Amino acid sequence: MRKPQSMRGLEQLGRVRLSDSFYMRDFLHSEIASFYGMPNIPDDPDLAVAAGRQLCGQLLEPLKATFGAVAVRGAYRCAAVNEFGNKNGLNCARNSRAATRHVWDRRDADGNMGAMACIVIPWFADRYRNGADWRALAWWIHDHLPYSAMVFYPKLAAFNIGWHERPARRIDSFIAPRGCLTKPGMANHQGDHAASYPGFPKLRAC
Repeated sequence: MRKPQSMRGLEQLGRVRLSDSFYMRDFLHSEIASFYGMPNIPDDPDLAVAAGRQLCGQLLEPLKATFGAVAVRGAYRCAAVNEFGNKNGLNCARNSRAATRHVWDRRDADGNMGAMACIVIPWFADRYRNGADWRALAWWIHDHLPYSAMVFYPKLAAFNIGWHERPARRIDSFIAPRGCLTKPGMANHQGDHAASYPGFPKLRAC
């Protein structure tokens, strides 16, 4: 598929189904693009779709099947929008780092593909508001799903979750305790962490 050059072309891209519950249109909204009047359109739609299908199929669908609604706070950013966000202090990493993360249609330096979305799980957001520890959800996902990276944020317990062909299996947070919760090589990385998430539902098949 060529990069859309018209509204009709973008509409067609938006109709591409990534999984049972998600379409490409669900991931194209960007507050940066909307506010500053910039198109947020993939340069390589086929790569963006391929990476997005893995993100949805491997991570978002199992989360939706298990916890119910998954609210997408932000996801795909084209390279031009991401670069603008980085240069203007709008919480965007450099394009070289954002490739295979929010910039779905660029491979990393090793040729791998990946995709990331910032999501809120209302089921957990309600519990977090009432004092639940963000690490409970982090450890549940770590034990059950093939994520590559997660980063948690204080508002609504929103978090970035990414799929990658060579997963890093790393969790970081801006919620106390801030920093790296786990990564390969840390003593807490292996094993079962079920004691950290009592009362959580069992993983449900999509």
